[in-house]
Amino acid sequence: MADKGFSTLAIHAGQDADPATGATVVPIYATSTYTQEAPGKHKGFEYSRSGNPTRAALETCLAALEGGERGLAFSSGLAATTAVLAQLKPGDEVAAAADLYGGTYRLLERVFKPWGLVARYTEDAAPAGFAKIITAKTKMVWIETPTNPLLQIVDIAAVAELTHKAGAVLAVDNTFASPYLQQPLRLGADLVIHSTTKYLGGHSDVIGGAVIGSRELLQPIAFYQNAAGGVPGPFDAWLTLRGVKTLAVRMERHCSNARQLAAWLAGQPQVQRTYYPGLPGHPGHEVARRQMRDFGGMISVTLKGGKDAALRLLTRTRLFSLAESLGGVESLIGHPATMTHASIPAEIRQARGIDDGLVRLSVGIEDAADLQEDLRQALN
Repeated sequence: MADKGFSTLAIHAGQDADPATGATVVPIYATSTYTQEAPGKHKGFEYSRSGNPTRAALETCLAALEGGERGLAFSSGLAATTAVLAQLKPGDEVAAAADLYGGTYRLLERVFKPWGLVARYTEDAAPAGFAKIITAKTKMVWIETPTNPLLQIVDIAAVAELTHKAGAVLAVDNTFASPYLQQPLRLGADLVIHSTTKYLGGHSDVIGGAVIGSRELLQPIAFYQNAAGGVPGPFDAWLTLRGVKTLAVRMERHCSNARQLAAWLAGQPQVQRTYYPGLPGHPGHEVARRQMRDFGGMISVTLKGGKDAALRLLTRTRLFSLAESLGGVESLIGHPATMTHASIPAEIRQARGIDDGLVRLSVGIEDAADLQEDLRQALN
């Protein structure tokens, strides 16, 4: 099916009719174990931690969407991230952009650092910034693009070249873009990580994660998946698979709404700065045009009134729900300093540009005019 279009893959890859009943939609295989014909003689499944048909369908579909050889599903995005980082050894180094999801930072600094992993960060997300922090001990370069929450754009192909020259592996958290907008493996990345909770699931009703890449790189990660056991249940896998079917049409609406709102927000007197890669003035605009299909559904803004202005906006919207997470059909608004990035110490967070006046918007697929009016009344 590799020659089929994106939406066709999203609906059909790994999702043949059920051989037992002919069910068109992949069933929820709610079983913990599988009856064997004889010891060691089974139909491909033994125990649902090790493998489940519903999960296998999701893993096959996600691999197809990212152009990878294999996919692995996990119980959360952080479980997927943990499985990747666990392939490193004490003394190894990870190079990353300073602007990254607070949960990833917490994992690097408070879980893996005491274990012996060293993380180096660059404030400059350009290739030159990464070149300065990649050393002989660097075994993995970890990037998000667009980054969370400042929407920086990292040149995947250029950083992949630097990474491979150093003999390291490039891992890309593709959660903000989704495979519809960006396929890092085709740009030279080695591993792609997702919080499938976000755009892939798309309906704010399931938690999950995934890792996609070559069979060779995923073999030890698959061993870890089974050994550590951080796998999704069949209903979670089924919900994610259902969400993926409409990913393309949802992303088109997320992007068109965000483009309209970002252009409008950039002209509002209360807004000091608008972060959106679709704006021509964004520093990463040209790179985003080159490596993405569109510019995404995430916007961040810094308000002129600082924390007080941010709190007023956060508590006065009616359609934008004040909530953690992103990527659902409904619009969400959040305060990175006290929510998604609260695990980063205040002095480090503020030095990286995540101050108390920063507000992050996950633009949903409602009518754009209604979302704009909601922000207008809240700002005023």
